[in-house]
Amino acid sequence: MADSTLSASLPVAARRYEFKNLTPINSKEPIMETREHPHREAWNKGKLVGQKAPLKPKDIWAIRIHLQNAHAVRDLAMFNLAIDSKLRGCDLVGLRVRDVTHGGQLLSRAMVVQRKTQRPVQFELTEPTRTAVAAWIAKEGLKSEDFLFPSRLRNSPHVSTRQYARIVEHWVASAGLDPTAYGTHSMRRTKATLIYKRTKNLRAVQLLLGHSKLESTVRYLGIEVDDALEISEQTEI
Repeated sequence: MADSTLSASLPVAARRYEFKNLTPINSKEPIMETREHPHREAWNKGKLVGQKAPLKPKDIWAIRIHLQNAHAVRDLAMFNLAIDSKLRGCDLVGLRVRDVTHGGQLLSRAMVVQRKTQRPVQFELTEPTRTAVAAWIAKEGLKSEDFLFPSRLRNSPHVSTRQYARIVEHWVASAGLDPTAYGTHSMRRTKATLIYKRTKNLRAVQLLLGHSKLESTVRYLGIEVDDALEISEQTEI
C-alpha cells in the first residue's frame, strides 16, 4: 500500500521508469532503452552528423555526366531538379507533374507550398532541367495529376525521403566523394551557397530557400565572421 501511494505521488516522468531502473526523461543522462523500445540504438550511432556540405560545380558536372552515360533518365531529372529547386527532400519527392508543367509544357518557374512551414516558395527550372524532366515524363507517360517521381514500391505513391537519401548517396559516390559528408540537404544547399558566394545577397537566398527568418538562412549557409569581414573589406568609402 505504501509503495502504491509513493508511486502515485511521483511525477509522471519518474513513474514511467520507476520499475525499469532507467533514467527519467527529465534527466541529462541519455536513456538507453524504453519500455516500448528496449535496447534501441541511437539513430546517429556510427554516423557523421551535422551540416552536410554543398556540392561544388565540378562535382555537379561529374554526377550529371555519370547519369547521362548511365542513361539514368529519372535520376538525371531528379538531380537537376533538386539542384535548381533547392527544395527539402520531402517537398521534392512530393512534387506532382502539374507542379512543374502547364498545358503540357515545362514551366521555367514554379511554386509549391513547403510541408514544413506551409509557406509558398518559388524556384526556377533551367533549360537542362526542363529537358531532363520532360524526357522523364515522356518515358514514363506521366499524367498531370501523377507524382513526378512515383515509387516502384506498391505501398508508396512516390519515392520516399529514405529512398531519396539512398539515391543521393549513390550520386555522391559516383563522383568519388565521401557519402558520409553529403546528404539530401547538400542538394538544397548547393545552388543557394553558390548564389551567396557570387552575390553576397542574403535576402535573395532567404527568399529562394523559403526561410521566414534571415537568421535561419545565415545558420543554414554556415556564414561565419570571416565571411562578414571579407564583405566589409571589399567595401570602400
